[in-house]
Order: sequence, then structure tokens, then C-alpha cells
Amino acid sequence: MVGSIVVFSFVLSWLLSFSLEVPKLLFVLWALVTLLDFIFLFANRTGITANRTIADRFSNGEYNPVQIDLKSHYSFVTQIEILEELPEQLQARHEVFNLKLDPRESNSIRYEIRPRERGVYQFGFCNLMIRSKIGMVSRRIPSAQYDTVKVYPSYKYMRRYTLVAHSAQEMDAGNKKLRKIGHSLEFEQIKEYVRGDDIRSLNWKATARKGALMANHFVDEKSQQVYVIIDKGRLMKMPFHGLTLLDYAINAALILANVSLYRQDKFGLMTFSHTQGTVVPAQRKGMQMNLVLEALYNQETDFLESDFERLYLQVRTYIKHRSLLVLFTQFETMHGLKRQLPYLKQLAKYHLLLVVFFENSELTALASEPAEDLEGIYTKTIAEKFSFEKKMIVKELRNHGIISMLTPPENLTINTVNKYLELKSKQML
Repeated sequence: MVGSIVVFSFVLSWLLSFSLEVPKLLFVLWALVTLLDFIFLFANRTGITANRTIADRFSNGEYNPVQIDLKSHYSFVTQIEILEELPEQLQARHEVFNLKLDPRESNSIRYEIRPRERGVYQFGFCNLMIRSKIGMVSRRIPSAQYDTVKVYPSYKYMRRYTLVAHSAQEMDAGNKKLRKIGHSLEFEQIKEYVRGDDIRSLNWKATARKGALMANHFVDEKSQQVYVIIDKGRLMKMPFHGLTLLDYAINAALILANVSLYRQDKFGLMTFSHTQGTVVPAQRKGMQMNLVLEALYNQETDFLESDFERLYLQVRTYIKHRSLLVLFTQFETMHGLKRQLPYLKQLAKYHLLLVVFFENSELTALASEPAEDLEGIYTKTIAEKFSFEKKMIVKELRNHGIISMLTPPENLTINTVNKYLELKSKQML
């Protein structure tokens, strides 16, 4: 502003042909004030320091706080403009804040960001543009250097589904227990033999020590293995309501991990596409949820055809005991299913296999709308054909003894948890 006045005075003096002494005097004063302002701002080498405080992990789709702590080392009042370099995934310009700091004052600003996809987010510099009250010079200090944050699948509903699992556990006492094929028991204790106990459970060593018949007592095995297998092929890249099918599968896997661990099962994870993916062995230890989170946050599709033969070999290599396999995948046509059906039948031979694939809710809505013209009739017929083929895929899987579930993407999590609780209550594993 002051510089514009000086320039205007020189132009005015030339147009009106009066002395240049006044413009020259204004220019000298302007230069002296600017120099003085420059000295004030740059004489202090530290100036103002800024530190960015962020969490180690962010939750996808939620508002996550970021805090910037400022400390002034000047002996005068400063005006600060803060230009925050946000991660490129947010597709946002620099976040700008304005703040005034008194001499030696400390202050903080806080804002929130809402990521829309999983992965690694990198913050850039926090650029401080500092001015004194004179306002002739602005000093730029790049501070709070690069920070990297991992954005994990949304976990804010974990507690909600834990309560669902708790409620289901309380209701197990009223469920009718079905006869199970096989012998899956855990040793509980040694007790005295009473009439009606299985004589095959007699413990002869304990009998010899006690001087009375002693028998081993067993209970139904509770700690069973649950593996979630996520297909990362090209079909899982299909978008629905801002998320891909892979994102829906990952969110459901995270919730199912939390629920199954709460129900005292061992949880494991596998991913696959045309090559072998991530493998997290089934465990029930305290760090299992963290291992699952670390494995899930950066999974992406590779736009290639999934190799189910490789998946079968992968399962046979890493899973030695009979387990519940929850396979999240996608089949669009009966031909696509029949190409992979031999490998699914082999998996179901050794494990309890639940195949979960997705209903195209947009096509279903399109098929239910009334047709108003010839084009509408064609569109409705094609939509009904695709919807019917999905139902035929479910029937084909069930004909081969494979449990299947066709679900809209938005209902995937709750339907998967309910199906898992149903299989547990029926003791099918």
C-alpha cells in the first residue's frame, strides 16, 4: 500500500510538473521503514516455531483432529498466516489460518480432516507467513515438516457390533443345539466316574493314584478358526455409493475380526488376486486386531483376473485345520462361477466355506421400476436377466453344498456378522 503511494507521487509529479523532492522523501522514508521492518523480523533467527500434532492412525470416513502448536520468540506482536500443506488424497488447496501472537506467547489451532480412502497420507510443510505491526515485510518460515499418517478402515462401529456379539452370546443358552458330525472337544477337568459317563474317557493313571475310577471331562470346543479371504481382482473395483466392493469387504472383515475374537475364536486373514496376497495366521492373542488393521489399510485391487487355483493352494498350504472360510468375491455371470466352481468345491471339502458376493442394488432398483416405453422395457428386461442370474449363482453353489450369501454392498457388514453368529449357534463348524 505504502509503495503504491510512493509510485503514485512520482507519477503525479511528472504529470503536474512539480518538484520531485516530496516523492523522493517519501521513497526514502518507505525504504527506511521497510529496512527497519526487515531487521525486526529477521534479526531473531528462530522467529516462531510450529509443531504439528496428529494421531498415529486416522479412520477412513471420519473426522480426525489435527493440532498445530505455535510459540513466538519475538519481543513484539506478530500477525501470522498459516498455510498448511494437506495430503494429495484430499484434493484440497492449502488450509489457511490467521492468528495473532503476543510477545513470547504460545497458542494452538485445531482443525479436522475427513479422508475418503485408505492408504498412506503425507502432510507437507506448515508454512508460516509472519508480519509485524509495520506490515512492510513478510517472513516465510517452513515449519512442522513432513508427517506420514496411515488411514485405516473405519472402526467407529466396532463397539456396536461387539454389543451385537455379546447379545448373541447371551441368547445361545436358549438355542437348540444340533447334533454335530465328528468329534470336536476340549479337555476341561478330571472328575470321579459316575454311572452314565463314557467308559472311553476313563483316566487310568488318575484312577491308580486316587484309588477310585476317574474320568476325563470334555466340553464342546469354543476356540475355532475363522479366516476371511478377500478377492482383490478387477471385479472388486466396482464402485457403489462412493466406495468400491473391496472397501465394503475390508470394512466387513474388520468388524468380523472384532466380533469373532470377542466370541473367543481364532481369526485369520488372506487376500489374493492373480498372485498370493497377504496372510495373517489365525490367532486369538491381544495384538491380532492390530495385525489385521496393518494388513487391511493399504490393500488395493490390481485390475487382473483372480486365480482361484492359486487360492486353493494357498489355503492348503497355510490352513491345516478345519476352519470357517468367509470368501468375499464377486461373480457377475454363471459362466464366471463355473470356471471357479471346481476350486470352491475343493475348499468346501476341507473347510466350512461361506461365499459372499454382491447384489447390484442399482440393477435391482431398475428392474423394479415400471417400464413406460419400448426402451424402458428393454432396460427392465436386461436388468431382470442380470438379477435372475445372480439368484441362479446362489442356487448353483447351494446345489454343491457350498453356503452362499448374496447381499447389497451397504448391508454387507451386518449380514456377514449375522451369518457368522448363525453358523456358530448351529455349531456347523
